[in-house]
Amino acid sequence: MINIPQLTEHIYDVVGAIFEVHKELGPGLNEYVYQEGLEMELTERNIVFERELSFHPSYHGNKMDAMFRIDFLCKGDIVVECKSVAEILPVHYAQLFNYMRLLKASCGIIANFADTTAHIGRYFLDTEMKCIYYANGKKVR
Repeated sequence: MINIPQLTEHIYDVVGAIFEVHKELGPGLNEYVYQEGLEMELTERNIVFERELSFHPSYHGNKMDAMFRIDFLCKGDIVVECKSVAEILPVHYAQLFNYMRLLKASCGIIANFADTTAHIGRYFLDTEMKCIYYANGKKVR
């Protein structure tokens, strides 16, 4: 079973960086502006990350030609997807959850910068049970 309080602590500084970017830049800009700001903030905070990480999924252990690109992979196991949209839709959550599952990343963050307050969803993957959980411990799927 996953330890959600421990994982919540693990992502704390990344979430703080996201809030700082929104505080500095404000709402409603293009998501690429926020990505660039987040790259700068993560660097300033000495948080290890890869931006626009490309990866190929595998099928039955064989690498596929298909390729995905995630906005950020922080600390080796935190997938961060940045959005600047009126509403986070089910397709956005599915994208994050699939990236987490395919990369076996224990944590996922979806950040929506469009509103006057940054909306940040925190999710955790139990690789053993193959389930995603909200930060409050409730099962997503």
